[in-house]
Amino acid sequence: MTSPLLEQLIDAFRVLPGVGPKSAQRMAYHVLERERAGGQRLADALGAAIEKVGHCVRCRDFSETEVCGTCASASRDAHLLCAVESPADRLAIEQATGFRGLYFILQGRLSPLDGIGPRELGLDTLAARLAEGEVQELIIATNPTVEGEATAHYLAQLARQHAVRPTRLAHGVPLGGELEYVDRGTLSHAFGGRSEMAD
Repeated sequence: MTSPLLEQLIDAFRVLPGVGPKSAQRMAYHVLERERAGGQRLADALGAAIEKVGHCVRCRDFSETEVCGTCASASRDAHLLCAVESPADRLAIEQATGFRGLYFILQGRLSPLDGIGPRELGLDTLAARLAEGEVQELIIATNPTVEGEATAHYLAQLARQHAVRPTRLAHGVPLGGELEYVDRGTLSHAFGGRSEMAD
């Protein structure tokens, strides 16, 4: 008979995305057999993060303070606001580009079937921020999925209501890709979104 505490640990690991029963079991056994000190660090860090990490009141990103460091920074361009679906998307843009504007983290995308509407995405907070008049361009960086596109259209309408210019990240053929290997949907989107070449 398995220990109830071990069963509880295995079940706790299953809360992580992509972790099924076998993976959770392997993780639990590994922690108990070889990494008890690391497991204790994980437990301590997890407890502290759950207790102390909340959301920034301006951008909804994870933060230990009421206003996160990015929103509080005077070196950021407050005229540019980039809307992304998740903190991971914000981090990807931050690491891959020289973007110096501010962000708004939706923490999801519109999905009526899952009960995720404008309120769950904090769009009332975004509307209030756009109404302040400082933002001139809303860069919409939602993922190119059906829900992401629906969210992008909603955000563009919201921006126009507040006289803010909505722009959308370009989607299409990846750099270094060959047309014959690009899927039809991506190629169609790229072809429809073509732009004039600079001199």
